[in-house]
Amino acid sequence: MSQIYRTPAQPERRSELLSIRLGAQEFAMDIRSIREIRGWIASTHLPHAPSYIKGMINLRGTVLVVIDLAERLGLPPQEPNAASVVVVVEDGTNTAGLLVDAVCDIITVTDDMRQDIPQTGSNNPREFIEGLIMLDSRIISTLSIPALMPDNTMLEQIPAAEMV
Repeated sequence: MSQIYRTPAQPERRSELLSIRLGAQEFAMDIRSIREIRGWIASTHLPHAPSYIKGMINLRGTVLVVIDLAERLGLPPQEPNAASVVVVVEDGTNTAGLLVDAVCDIITVTDDMRQDIPQTGSNNPREFIEGLIMLDSRIISTLSIPALMPDNTMLEQIPAAEMV
């Protein structure tokens, strides 16, 4: 793995990430993409949606697609429970809810903590993961919010009117 090095003339980059848990794994996402964090509420099924779409919820008069983040990342799907959390994220004009097991912490990340994704012979890990963060003895994958969003074709099928 190669590490990102900076020259003395370059200032150290710092960014804040929100760490979340899916099963035993920890992931992180740019805090600037997060609109809000809310508890799980029952969702309405969206016919013919991919299996990683848990359904839709009404978020103050706006229809919000809820994505089972574990299943989207190729992990075993999660059954939501009272402890589950929906992290509402935005990417430009797209907004979606990511179903996670728990929100863990806000992490301030420096260049020294960043690592590249190791070569696996496949681009699949790079589809949803932007990089790795080394924190103490943990390795935390940084998620790409744009890659996680449902495609526009699916979003066009969702009614624009308020859900009843």
